[in-house]
Amino acid sequence: MSHEAYQQAQKQTSAPRDTEYRAFAKATRALMKAAEAGHGDLKLMIDAIHINRTLWGALANDCADPANQLPEGTRARIISLSRWVTSYSSDVMRARESVEPLIDINRIMMDGLAGKAPMAS
Repeated sequence: MSHEAYQQAQKQTSAPRDTEYRAFAKATRALMKAAEAGHGDLKLMIDAIHINRTLWGALANDCADPANQLPEGTRARIISLSRWVTSYSSDVMRARESVEPLIDINRIMMDGLAGKAPMAS
């Protein structure tokens, strides 16, 4: 009981960036496990893709809200990335593409949420 109360209090006091970071971490871990298993474990792959699509869909919905305080250009890019994630994920599930780019884009988002500068190419 006290463990549940602590978790609830933590959820209520977390900064939005921390919450988003944890959501990306959860989705990325699921994608990494699915990548390790490969397409031989289709249920694991579908579950990981679903978690990731749900996350990106929620981000897109939040960015589409006029009350969102992010700059309009940033919101538009996030919505565009969300559309790409949805489309690309279909190809991953059909075993046409690797799951790695989905992991990479999530890690980039996590770095941004953590305040890390992008690595130079």
